Amino acid sequence: MIKRILAPIQAWILLQGKCVGCGRNLTLGRRFERQDNSQKVVCTCGRIFIFDKRKGRYRRANLTEA
Repeated sequence: MIKRILAPIQAWILLQGKCVGCGRNLTLGRRFERQDNSQKVVCTCGRIFIFDKRKGRYRRANLTEA
């Protein structure tokens, strides 16, 4: 039940380009280039995100991508 409440809020925060954990701008995080036209972004709190350059959106990284 809690996931149903938190998932839309976290998606809205990611659309703004902010970390879902600490609220900082993800443009301030460390960036690593990947081969599939995307960037791996590590926030200062340690959460890992993937930035898709084509879509211009962030998403949380899977365990295999971390």
